Amino acid sequence: MTLFDIPPLELILRSVAIYVGMVVALRVFGKREIGQFTLIDLVLILLVANAVQPAMTGPDSSLAGGLLIILTLVLTNRALAEARRRFPFLRPILESMPTTIARDGAWLPDAVQHEDLDPEDLESSLREHGIASVGEVALAVLEPDGSISVVPRDRHAATSRRRRVRIVTHR
Repeated sequence: MTLFDIPPLELILRSVAIYVGMVVALRVFGKREIGQFTLIDLVLILLVANAVQPAMTGPDSSLAGGLLIILTLVLTNRALAEARRRFPFLRPILESMPTTIARDGAWLPDAVQHEDLDPEDLESSLREHGIASVGEVALAVLEPDGSISVVPRDRHAATSRRRRVRIVTHR
């Protein structure tokens, strides 16, 4: 129960490889957060997690192996976050850049299409900011975390929002 069924170094290497693979897959996936996942996205994540578990653990079903994998994943995550902070060139590799999606009262169709944004969700996000239509927008930006920042043309017209607005992108 507590002895390793395969060498600990192999468990570490398998775990890091799966972690890196998931980071790459989610980076390609688009600008989303867990709170933005649709039901389809959640099913995908659950199935992927189930599918990669054997690749990570191999034949090891020991308690020690499971604890080593958890420790490896947590430390790998921390190391990647620290590397992103210390080495600015990693930031654009690991996360999306902000995308301007509206300017001077009009949506930017190429940007909206490139980010695969839904027009109804965009209009809803404006209302969440207290803005009735895109005509009232000086600037709207899809942020790297999936939120939309909106700068109204008349800065006194929009009411302050009470919660962060999230847009679900389909990629």
